[in-house]
Order: sequence, then C-alpha cells, then structure tokens
Amino acid sequence: MLIPYFKKNMKHKKTLTSIVFFILGLVGLHAQESTTATGGVATGSGGTVAFSLGQVVYTTNTGTNGSVAQGVQQPYEISTTLGIKETELNISLSIFPNPTAHNLTLQISDYNNEKLSYWLYDIQGKLLNIEKIVTQQTKIEMTSLPTATYFINVVNQQNKKIKTFKIIKN
Repeated sequence: MLIPYFKKNMKHKKTLTSIVFFILGLVGLHAQESTTATGGVATGSGGTVAFSLGQVVYTTNTGTNGSVAQGVQQPYEISTTLGIKETELNISLSIFPNPTAHNLTLQISDYNNEKLSYWLYDIQGKLLNIEKIVTQQTKIEMTSLPTATYFINVVNQQNKKIKTFKIIKN
C-alpha cells in the first residue's frame, strides 16, 4: 500500500513542478530580451561594437583604456569647459546657443575692457577665424560653416587661453 501512495505523490510533484516552471516562463523569465527603438553595428580600427537604443537596464564597464556605458539614459553631454580658466581675471564666459545652426553669442559678465579675442578652430585644429572681443556680447557668425564640431578659444593679449568652448554646428 505504501508503493502506490509514493507513485501517486511523485506524479503530482512532477506535474506541479512542470506547471510552476511553465508559469514562471510566461510571466517573469525573459533572459536577454528587450524592446529596442533602434540599433546597429559600429566598426572602426579598434574593433566592432553592436549597439541598441531603448534598453531597460544599463551598466558601465571600465578598463585601463577607457570605459563603455551600455543601456538607456545615456546623456548627450556637451562640455563647455575644456581649457584652463585663469584665476586672476574676474570675468565669467558663456556661449549660446549650443548647438547652433546660424550664429553664436559669446557673453562676458563683469567685462572690464580686458584685451581678449576669440580663435575659432575646426575639429582638425585648423584656425578658421580670429576676432577681437570689444563688448560684453560678441556675435560669432557660423552660418557659412559646414555642419561639424568646432572649438572656440578665448585668449588674452598674451595669447594665453582663458577658456575653450566645444561648439556643435547643425
């Protein structure tokens, strides 16, 4: 009488285990599955990377040669300060709009007739324009330039960098 009882219980346990795994598979176990907006493959001299946009989770992997962030909520960051800011000058520099399609405005707060100028460079480092800054707001013409990334160095009269701006031209 003990053997039929044991066989009956084993049959129920197998059925119950199968039902539990089936339900978990339908409800909560989705290994390596994501709904993405777009994706692609980027190839360069350092190798190939497959990417997708719109993933639910993100992680960052750091190594000796840099870091790779993968997933969503990656900011598109435009850095405005790349150069050295001199402490002996009591001025505040800003540039807007960035990115731009036409013109930029270089704003200098607390401008006290310092002899400054701006130097406009392309991404390869080619000097495109040099202009003196004579007022608190200086208009920088970008309309004739192609869509690219540019750098604007603000320099003093000894040609020493005060601040560098990275500009995106649409």
